[in-house]
Amino acid sequence: MFLVTGATGALGGKIVTQLRERDWPVRMFVNLFSAYEELAYRGATPFIGDLRRERDIAKACQGVRYVISAHTGDAEALDFRANIDLIDQAKAHNVEHFVYLSVLGCDRGFQDGPTFKARREVEKYLAASGLNYTILRPPGLTSYLLPLAERVRETGIYVLLGDPLNRISPVSADDLARLAIASVNCEGARNQTLPVGGPEVLKRQDLPRILGGIWQREVQIINVPMWIFDLVRGGLGPINPAAQRQVGTLRTLLTNEFFCTPAEISRLESIYQLKLESLETYLRRYLSK
Repeated sequence: MFLVTGATGALGGKIVTQLRERDWPVRMFVNLFSAYEELAYRGATPFIGDLRRERDIAKACQGVRYVISAHTGDAEALDFRANIDLIDQAKAHNVEHFVYLSVLGCDRGFQDGPTFKARREVEKYLAASGLNYTILRPPGLTSYLLPLAERVRETGIYVLLGDPLNRISPVSADDLARLAIASVNCEGARNQTLPVGGPEVLKRQDLPRILGGIWQREVQIINVPMWIFDLVRGGLGPINPAAQRQVGTLRTLLTNEFFCTPAEISRLESIYQLKLESLETYLRRYLSK
Protein backbone atom coordinates (compact mmCIF):
# COMPACT_ATOMS: atom_id res chain seq x y z
CA MET A 1 0.00 0.00 0.00
CA PHE A 2 1.21 3.48 -0.98
CA LEU A 3 0.23 6.62 0.90
CA VAL A 4 0.38 9.75 -1.28
CA THR A 5 -0.04 13.25 0.15
CA GLY A 6 -0.88 16.14 -2.14
CA ALA A 7 -2.82 13.59 -4.18
CA THR A 8 -5.08 16.12 -5.91
CA GLY A 9 -2.22 18.42 -6.92
CA ALA A 10 -0.54 18.60 -10.33
CA LEU A 11 2.15 16.10 -9.30
CA GLY A 12 0.30 14.03 -6.71
CA GLY A 13 -2.51 13.35 -9.15
CA LYS A 14 -0.01 11.98 -11.67
CA ILE A 15 1.51 9.73 -9.02
CA VAL A 16 -1.86 8.31 -7.95
CA THR A 17 -2.94 7.81 -11.57
CA GLN A 18 0.25 5.96 -12.50
CA LEU A 19 0.01 3.76 -9.43
CA ARG A 20 -3.54 2.76 -10.34
CA GLU A 21 -2.56 2.16 -13.97
CA ARG A 22 -0.20 -0.48 -12.57
CA ASP A 23 -2.99 -1.78 -10.33
CA TRP A 24 -1.04 -0.97 -7.17
CA PRO A 25 -3.03 -0.16 -4.02
CA VAL A 26 -2.85 3.50 -3.06
CA ARG A 27 -4.33 5.56 -0.25
CA MET A 28 -4.56 9.25 -1.04
CA PHE A 29 -4.53 11.78 1.77
CA VAL A 30 -7.12 14.38 0.76
CA ASN A 31 -9.05 17.31 2.14
CA LEU A 32 -12.81 16.84 2.43
CA PHE A 33 -13.51 19.55 -0.14
CA SER A 34 -10.79 18.67 -2.66
CA ALA A 35 -11.63 17.15 -6.05
CA TYR A 36 -10.61 13.54 -5.47
CA GLU A 37 -13.60 11.75 -7.03
CA GLU A 38 -11.95 10.92 -10.36
CA LEU A 39 -8.95 9.38 -8.61
CA ALA A 40 -11.29 7.38 -6.38
CA TYR A 41 -13.09 6.17 -9.52
CA ARG A 42 -9.72 4.86 -10.75
CA GLY A 43 -9.50 2.76 -7.59
CA ALA A 44 -7.51 4.94 -5.20
CA THR A 45 -8.76 4.92 -1.60
CA PRO A 46 -9.38 8.40 -0.18
CA PHE A 47 -8.30 9.13 3.37
CA ILE A 48 -10.03 12.36 4.36
CA GLY A 49 -8.05 14.29 6.90
CA ASP A 50 -5.98 17.33 7.74
CA LEU A 51 -2.19 17.24 7.40
CA ARG A 52 -1.98 19.77 10.22
CA ARG A 53 -3.28 17.11 12.65
CA GLU A 54 -0.79 14.43 13.62
CA ARG A 55 -3.57 12.06 14.67
CA ASP A 56 -4.90 12.10 11.10
CA ILE A 57 -1.43 11.38 9.78
CA ALA A 58 -1.05 8.48 12.23
CA LYS A 59 -4.31 6.93 11.04
CA ALA A 60 -3.37 7.40 7.39
CA CYS A 61 -0.07 5.56 7.88
CA GLN A 62 -1.65 2.38 9.23
CA GLY A 63 -0.89 -0.60 6.99
CA VAL A 64 1.25 1.48 4.60
CA ARG A 65 4.51 0.19 3.07
CA TYR A 66 5.52 3.27 1.08
CA VAL A 67 4.95 7.01 1.57
CA ILE A 68 5.28 9.61 -1.17
CA SER A 69 5.10 13.18 0.16
CA ALA A 70 3.99 15.46 -2.68
CA HIS A 71 1.99 18.12 -0.86
CA THR A 72 2.73 21.84 -0.81
CA GLY A 73 1.25 24.77 1.06
CA ASP A 74 2.02 27.03 3.98
CA ALA A 75 5.77 26.89 4.60
CA GLU A 76 5.60 26.30 8.35
CA ALA A 77 2.39 24.30 8.80
CA LEU A 78 2.50 22.10 5.70
CA ASP A 79 5.92 22.22 4.05
CA PHE A 80 7.67 21.81 7.40
CA ARG A 81 5.56 20.58 10.32
CA ALA A 82 3.29 18.21 8.39
CA ASN A 83 6.28 16.52 6.80
CA ILE A 84 8.05 16.15 10.15
CA ASP A 85 4.93 14.49 11.57
CA LEU A 86 4.62 12.33 8.46
CA ILE A 87 8.21 11.11 8.85
CA ASP A 88 7.66 10.36 12.55
CA GLN A 89 4.51 8.38 11.84
CA ALA A 90 6.09 6.56 8.91
CA LYS A 91 8.85 5.41 11.23
CA ALA A 92 6.37 4.44 13.97
CA HIS A 93 4.41 2.33 11.47
CA ASN A 94 7.49 0.63 9.98
CA VAL A 95 7.15 2.15 6.52
CA GLU A 96 9.69 0.55 4.18
CA HIS A 97 10.55 3.58 2.03
CA PHE A 98 9.78 7.31 2.18
CA VAL A 99 9.94 9.42 -0.99
CA TYR A 100 10.08 13.17 -0.44
CA LEU A 101 9.46 15.66 -3.23
CA SER A 102 11.62 18.61 -2.25
CA VAL A 103 12.84 21.49 -4.43
CA LEU A 104 16.07 22.22 -6.26
CA GLY A 105 18.11 24.93 -4.55
CA CYS A 106 16.81 24.37 -1.01
CA ASP A 107 20.42 23.85 0.12
CA ARG A 108 21.58 27.22 -1.22
CA GLY A 109 20.65 29.25 1.85
CA PHE A 110 18.01 31.50 0.31
CA GLN A 111 16.79 33.83 3.05
CA ASP A 112 13.82 35.25 1.12
CA GLY A 113 12.12 31.93 0.39
CA PRO A 114 10.47 30.25 3.40
CA THR A 115 9.54 27.19 1.34
CA PHE A 116 13.20 26.54 0.53
CA LYS A 117 14.20 26.76 4.18
CA ALA A 118 11.34 24.49 5.29
CA ARG A 119 12.12 21.82 2.72
CA ARG A 120 15.81 21.78 3.51
CA GLU A 121 15.05 21.19 7.19
CA VAL A 122 12.70 18.34 6.24
CA GLU A 123 15.42 16.82 4.07
CA LYS A 124 17.86 16.81 6.98
CA TYR A 125 15.26 15.36 9.35
CA LEU A 126 14.39 12.56 6.92
CA ALA A 127 18.04 11.68 6.26
CA ALA A 128 18.62 11.34 10.02
CA SER A 129 15.38 9.44 10.71
CA GLY A 130 16.65 5.93 10.04
CA LEU A 131 14.01 5.38 7.34
CA ASN A 132 14.94 4.22 3.86
CA TYR A 133 14.36 7.32 1.75
CA THR A 134 14.75 9.05 -1.57
CA ILE A 135 14.73 12.83 -1.86
CA LEU A 136 13.94 14.22 -5.32
CA ARG A 137 14.69 17.89 -6.03
CA PRO A 138 12.84 19.21 -9.10
CA PRO A 139 13.47 22.78 -10.30
CA GLY A 140 9.88 23.25 -11.51
CA LEU A 141 7.26 21.38 -13.49
CA THR A 142 6.58 21.75 -17.21
CA SER A 143 2.85 21.54 -16.45
CA TYR A 144 3.00 25.02 -14.92
CA LEU A 145 3.69 26.37 -18.41
CA LEU A 146 0.49 24.99 -19.99
CA PRO A 147 -1.77 27.94 -19.01
CA LEU A 148 0.97 30.32 -20.14
CA ALA A 149 1.17 28.49 -23.47
CA GLU A 150 -2.58 28.92 -23.98
CA ARG A 151 -2.34 32.64 -23.27
CA VAL A 152 0.45 32.95 -25.84
CA ARG A 153 -1.75 31.16 -28.38
CA GLU A 154 -4.61 33.57 -27.71
CA THR A 155 -2.68 36.84 -27.45
CA GLY A 156 0.78 36.32 -28.95
CA ILE A 157 2.22 37.98 -25.83
CA TYR A 158 4.68 36.46 -23.38
CA VAL A 159 5.22 38.28 -20.07
CA LEU A 160 8.70 37.54 -18.71
CA LEU A 161 9.54 38.55 -15.14
CA GLY A 162 13.20 38.96 -14.21
CA ASP A 163 16.40 38.08 -16.05
CA PRO A 164 15.71 36.42 -19.44
CA LEU A 165 19.19 34.82 -19.38
CA ASN A 166 18.61 32.83 -16.19
CA ARG A 167 18.94 29.09 -16.83
CA ILE A 168 16.18 26.59 -16.07
CA SER A 169 15.46 22.90 -16.69
CA PRO A 170 11.78 22.18 -15.89
CA VAL A 171 10.84 18.52 -15.60
CA SER A 172 7.75 16.73 -16.87
CA ALA A 173 5.31 15.88 -14.06
CA ASP A 174 4.82 12.52 -15.78
CA ASP A 175 8.55 11.78 -15.55
CA LEU A 176 8.77 12.99 -11.95
CA ALA A 177 5.83 10.78 -10.97
CA ARG A 178 7.53 7.77 -12.57
CA LEU A 179 10.72 8.51 -10.68
CA ALA A 180 8.90 8.90 -7.37
CA ILE A 181 7.17 5.54 -7.78
CA ALA A 182 10.28 3.75 -9.04
CA SER A 183 12.33 5.04 -6.11
CA VAL A 184 10.78 2.60 -3.63
CA ASN A 185 12.32 -0.39 -5.43
CA CYS A 186 15.40 1.23 -7.00
CA GLU A 187 18.59 0.31 -5.17
CA GLY A 188 20.52 3.17 -6.76
CA ALA A 189 18.02 5.69 -5.38
CA ARG A 190 18.00 4.34 -1.83
CA ASN A 191 19.08 6.97 0.72
CA GLN A 192 19.96 9.39 -2.06
CA THR A 193 19.20 13.06 -2.67
CA LEU A 194 18.82 13.55 -6.41
CA PRO A 195 18.35 16.71 -8.49
CA VAL A 196 15.66 16.06 -11.10
CA GLY A 197 15.40 18.36 -14.11
CA GLY A 198 14.51 18.08 -17.73
CA PRO A 199 17.11 16.76 -20.21
CA GLU A 200 18.09 20.21 -21.51
CA VAL A 201 19.29 23.44 -19.94
CA LEU A 202 17.27 26.37 -21.24
CA LYS A 203 17.32 30.12 -20.74
CA ARG A 204 14.06 31.72 -19.71
CA GLN A 205 14.06 33.65 -22.97
CA ASP A 206 13.94 30.32 -24.83
CA LEU A 207 10.38 29.67 -23.63
CA PRO A 208 8.62 32.18 -25.92
CA ARG A 209 10.72 30.89 -28.85
CA ILE A 210 9.55 27.33 -28.16
CA LEU A 211 5.94 28.44 -27.82
CA GLY A 212 6.15 30.49 -30.99
CA GLY A 213 7.38 27.40 -32.85
CA ILE A 214 4.53 25.29 -31.48
CA TRP A 215 1.84 27.84 -32.39
CA GLN A 216 3.66 28.97 -35.55
CA ARG A 217 3.38 32.64 -34.75
CA GLU A 218 5.53 35.56 -33.71
CA VAL A 219 5.60 36.11 -29.97
CA GLN A 220 5.99 39.54 -28.42
CA ILE A 221 8.03 39.45 -25.21
CA ILE A 222 7.24 41.92 -22.43
CA ASN A 223 10.11 41.84 -19.93
CA VAL A 224 8.83 43.21 -16.61
CA PRO A 225 11.66 44.40 -14.34
CA MET A 226 11.82 43.01 -10.83
CA TRP A 227 11.49 46.45 -9.22
CA ILE A 228 7.83 46.46 -10.29
CA PHE A 229 7.35 43.02 -8.69
CA ASP A 230 9.06 44.27 -5.53
CA LEU A 231 6.82 47.34 -5.46
CA VAL A 232 3.71 45.17 -5.54
CA ARG A 233 5.16 42.81 -2.95
CA GLY A 234 6.01 45.72 -0.66
CA GLY A 235 2.39 46.83 -0.80
CA LEU A 236 1.31 43.47 0.62
CA GLY A 237 3.23 44.03 3.84
CA PRO A 238 0.74 46.23 5.73
CA ILE A 239 -2.24 44.24 4.36
CA ASN A 240 -1.09 40.63 4.54
CA PRO A 241 2.40 39.99 6.00
CA ALA A 242 2.03 36.21 5.61
CA ALA A 243 1.32 36.57 1.88
CA GLN A 244 4.30 38.91 1.56
CA ARG A 245 6.58 36.22 3.04
CA GLN A 246 5.16 33.55 0.74
CA VAL A 247 5.72 35.80 -2.29
CA GLY A 248 9.37 35.77 -1.25
CA THR A 249 9.55 32.17 -2.51
CA LEU A 250 8.26 33.28 -5.91
CA ARG A 251 10.82 36.08 -6.01
CA THR A 252 13.59 33.59 -5.25
CA LEU A 253 12.42 31.46 -8.17
CA LEU A 254 12.31 34.44 -10.51
CA THR A 255 15.70 35.92 -9.65
CA ASN A 256 17.87 32.80 -9.49
CA GLU A 257 18.89 29.95 -11.77
CA PHE A 258 17.38 26.51 -11.24
CA PHE A 259 18.74 23.86 -13.54
CA CYS A 260 20.38 20.44 -13.51
CA THR A 261 23.70 19.85 -15.19
CA PRO A 262 24.04 17.32 -18.05
CA ALA A 263 26.11 15.11 -15.70
CA GLU A 264 23.32 15.13 -13.10
CA ILE A 265 20.71 14.20 -15.70
CA SER A 266 22.92 11.47 -17.14
CA ARG A 267 23.34 9.97 -13.65
CA LEU A 268 19.61 10.18 -13.00
CA GLU A 269 18.73 8.44 -16.26
CA SER A 270 21.32 5.76 -15.51
CA ILE A 271 19.95 5.10 -12.01
CA TYR A 272 16.35 4.76 -13.17
CA GLN A 273 17.01 3.42 -16.66
CA LEU A 274 14.75 5.90 -18.45
CA LYS A 275 14.99 8.89 -20.78
CA LEU A 276 13.52 12.17 -19.64
CA GLU A 277 11.13 14.13 -21.84
CA SER A 278 12.13 17.54 -23.23
CA LEU A 279 10.02 20.62 -22.59
CA GLU A 280 9.04 21.04 -26.23
CA THR A 281 8.01 17.39 -26.56
CA TYR A 282 5.93 17.66 -23.40
CA LEU A 283 4.19 20.85 -24.53
CA ARG A 284 3.43 19.48 -28.00
CA ARG A 285 2.03 16.29 -26.47
CA TYR A 286 -0.34 18.10 -24.09
CA LEU A 287 -1.28 21.05 -26.28
CA SER A 288 -2.32 18.74 -29.12
CA LYS A 289 -5.00 17.10 -26.95
